[in-house]
Amino acid sequence: MEWEFTPQQVVKGEVGYGLEAFRDDLMQEVSLNVPGIGKGQLNAIFALAYDLCYWLATGKDYDEFEARFQDINAVMFLRALREHGKANVEMLGAVLQRMIMDGVEEGLPVADAVERVAAHQLELARQRDFNPGRC
Repeated sequence: MEWEFTPQQVVKGEVGYGLEAFRDDLMQEVSLNVPGIGKGQLNAIFALAYDLCYWLATGKDYDEFEARFQDINAVMFLRALREHGKANVEMLGAVLQRMIMDGVEEGLPVADAVERVAAHQLELARQRDFNPGRC
């Protein structure tokens, strides 16, 4: 995806861009890149793309993520997502950092702010039928 602002602007709070907007944008990108598939498949691909972005944005090792998949088509798809989704990972990382910083600014200890962000994103990720604008 391309934005008219930078991840650094998101982290600094100069731009109001949150997790819900990121997810909306990612779904739009996925739907444009894999046209003509059913809603169920689209949601599954979106979920995989989001999970990979979140995994990488939180500093986890790509190889550990890929190791969970046995299907060669899924692995090849993941590798393509990784290669072409670096900007998405960076932006999601910025969004998560901003959310944590917001929690700290509200008076939460860092660990509690991190936990709150993780719980919020998990709740959004659990929504199987993603409808842009709903989360």
